[in-house]
Amino acid sequence: MSTQVSLPAAQEAVAAAVPDRDCFVWRGRVWSWREFTERTRRVASVLHGAGLGLRRDPASCAGWESPHDHIALYLHNGNEYLEAMIGAFKARCGPVNINYRYVAEELAYVLRDAAVAAVVVHSTFTPTLAEALATLSEAGDAAGSPMILQVPDESGLPLMAGARWYEDALAEASPELPVELVAGWTPDDLYIIYTGGTTGMPKGVLWRQGDFLEAALGVAKSPAELAEAAPRSTLRALPAAPFMHGAAHWNALSAWLGGGTVVIQDQPSRLEPDDLWSVVAREKVTAVQIVGDAFARPLLEQLAVAEYDLSSLRFLLSGGAVLSPANKAALLERIPGLTIVDVLGSSESGRQAVRNVKQEQQDQAGTFQPGPHARLLDEELTGVIPAGDERTGWLGQAGAVPRGYLGDEAKTARTFPVIDGVRYSVAGDRARYAADGSLELLGRDSVTINSGGEKIFAEEVEQAIKAHPAVIDVIVVGRPSERWGNEVVAVVQVRAAAATVTDEALIEVAGQHVARYKLPKVVVRVDTVKRSPSGKADYRWAKEIAASAPA
Repeated sequence: MSTQVSLPAAQEAVAAAVPDRDCFVWRGRVWSWREFTERTRRVASVLHGAGLGLRRDPASCAGWESPHDHIALYLHNGNEYLEAMIGAFKARCGPVNINYRYVAEELAYVLRDAAVAAVVVHSTFTPTLAEALATLSEAGDAAGSPMILQVPDESGLPLMAGARWYEDALAEASPELPVELVAGWTPDDLYIIYTGGTTGMPKGVLWRQGDFLEAALGVAKSPAELAEAAPRSTLRALPAAPFMHGAAHWNALSAWLGGGTVVIQDQPSRLEPDDLWSVVAREKVTAVQIVGDAFARPLLEQLAVAEYDLSSLRFLLSGGAVLSPANKAALLERIPGLTIVDVLGSSESGRQAVRNVKQEQQDQAGTFQPGPHARLLDEELTGVIPAGDERTGWLGQAGAVPRGYLGDEAKTARTFPVIDGVRYSVAGDRARYAADGSLELLGRDSVTINSGGEKIFAEEVEQAIKAHPAVIDVIVVGRPSERWGNEVVAVVQVRAAAATVTDEALIEVAGQHVARYKLPKVVVRVDTVKRSPSGKADYRWAKEIAASAPA
């Protein structure tokens, strides 16, 4: 029986063990564990003092229901993001991640869907927030009048109507929390993560905090055990992706609960390779988290034109998008002693499988060593496919899995089926077993292309096209075809120096890695392939590009 703990109790236990250690480092400023913990408590006081927190007993909620008031985090990376997140947990609220690229209509959807009671927002986003709130207010929605804490930034925008400056609110709040509030922290309180909405509307995934810590972060220790281990940590982690997506703040929380230090690049609003490598060198970072090739490629290009002292860097973690073997090999060559940890997982499953690669090892794209609770489920979701069976199946996760999707009973039932008495998370990824027992990830079913009676996995074709050295980036989608039902279209960005490479040459190289029927019928060239700030492919954009291209 595993030990489970709440996020607030875990954070406070580590802080008590290493109060004077660096907790958070950003732009040359250092927050100790003692200082950071006090600030999270002040956030909790602000929320609790406004009457926000737990509304009902978590045990009385169905899997798609939340007992908490919800706090929207509409921020770039910085100390305020993690302070507000941990502070919300300490007030027994549910923090909700907001994609800062949303237009007002999309933002209003999430604010309504989550029924937010408060928003912590950077000034630069206040015009969009104001527009979204006006829409909600006009519709008579309670989410149109939340409490607003505003964080100043380089935009210099003034305080929006009805808001308070974040620092003023903290300065006026007490770091002492009511005894009964602290005593109520429980692993049954929820952790909520909204999906990115790259293939559909965003959905709020509801985890018990205890299950989230166990399945996503690998934490199954008591507060006493966390406190005992913390002083031995030497980890200094830099999550390079935006905290608004799970991969980055999961990395930060994981580093913290091991007693480590979280470092943020000086310019977190966008990926600036020189800035990131300079911070790694200056702050002696030991681990960097990125999102696949979208991050790896520009970072490698920067290493080709400038030198940095990366002797402290030991681990590079990637998840959320594919990191190709070519870029892995280049990173390993550039950074001696580096280990690349390729992580397979999702908001609905936590960590399912990993692949560790060092310089002397060969890597194969899309293969992972399954974790203890990863399962391959059959096409009908009626049974488990054993290792050695060559059938393609659904990648599932047993053990600690989410309770459900916020407010959606039907989707909860579809994504978290019960098979032979075991509840699984099935996020939609397709996979099969390789001959050596590893899992070969084929791709997300929602972007699978049915062409000529065959199922073609977009990610598999993308990796085949990336094998051509001229290709910078590619997204593969399907579009309607009279002959094939749907035809494969590759939206490709090539290097400027290789602009004369033909479509036929790209397809010929891809044909060395996948069957001919999977190859693109059409190649569309663009100046830049569009991805989210987290590095995930924008398939809706790519489908629009493909639809407008000539047959």
